[in-house]
Amino acid sequence: MGGLRYAVVGALLAILAGCGNGEVLEAFGGPTMGSTYSIKYVRTSGTPAAGVVQPQVESILAEVDRQMSTYRSDSDIERFNDLPANTCQPMPEPILHLVRTGEQLSQASGGAFDLTVEPLLNLWGFGPQARQVKIPEPMALAQARQHVGHQHLRVDAGQLCKDAAVQVDFNSIAAGYTVDRIAERLGQLGIQRYLVEVTGELKAAGRKPDGTPWRVALEEPRDDQQVAQRVIAVDGFGVSTSGDYRNYFQQDGRRYSHTLDARTGAPITHHLASVTVLEPSALMADGLSTLLLVLGPEEGWDYAEKQQIAAFFVMREGDAFVTRSNKAFEQLTAVKP
Repeated sequence: MGGLRYAVVGALLAILAGCGNGEVLEAFGGPTMGSTYSIKYVRTSGTPAAGVVQPQVESILAEVDRQMSTYRSDSDIERFNDLPANTCQPMPEPILHLVRTGEQLSQASGGAFDLTVEPLLNLWGFGPQARQVKIPEPMALAQARQHVGHQHLRVDAGQLCKDAAVQVDFNSIAAGYTVDRIAERLGQLGIQRYLVEVTGELKAAGRKPDGTPWRVALEEPRDDQQVAQRVIAVDGFGVSTSGDYRNYFQQDGRRYSHTLDARTGAPITHHLASVTVLEPSALMADGLSTLLLVLGPEEGWDYAEKQQIAAFFVMREGDAFVTRSNKAFEQLTAVKP
């Protein structure tokens, strides 16, 4: 299916199967959103086989793509993005839900997080309509910033409205939302022990058939290879890692990341390389990992501590990396007997 574009650069994944007590570890996956998805779950006598579950999962993936993809002109959000200022469009509830979530995150971050940065992404060379990767001219940047800002959006009786020609891009939260939707559907099917992963965003619950927890490897933020930075046990929460290390360009010896600070209209320039967030909701983990990455190593850390967000920071220090995790993160990842 066609792809949503994701700022998410992720945590993944080495998961070992187990067996016993007549339980079976089912697994399936495939392409989605320009990347991949994978589902692993424990099937018992009362739960359906993968052949029943997979079509229902892929129906959710297709719905999200149809509603939220910025890579297909007929998606609900792209039709809205093509509208001029001072117009409204009826929208499905999932889109309105994500817009409200984006507004919450924008207000919480003082405008650093914003769903309407697509004109800036295109200008810097990272968006779906980007022509070339380069540092934009100041006049072009100023013009693009006139079409950015969550305050220009309004939800009104089932419609999404705008008072400026803004464009909405859900790349920072749609994958997490999709993980939550799939996990919810698994629960409806009686599946309580699973690991759901969509484009690097994931959520796990329960344990594998052998009684061991689902384990996830968080990557060291390198653009040349995948190296496990840390392995954590996951049970009952979503995991999201946002980083600046796979999608960037360099000019005149300076690094320009695809992660933009909506307050400045420019890529982040601090030394925070990646942030992993653990939250009961994969949607919120997805959004908060981006929010903290934009805020940076000091402001982001203070925000996580104040809001009691379980966070794991990886900072650049010369040619190496240093890590920092807070108490909430350590408590959630401690393996319980």
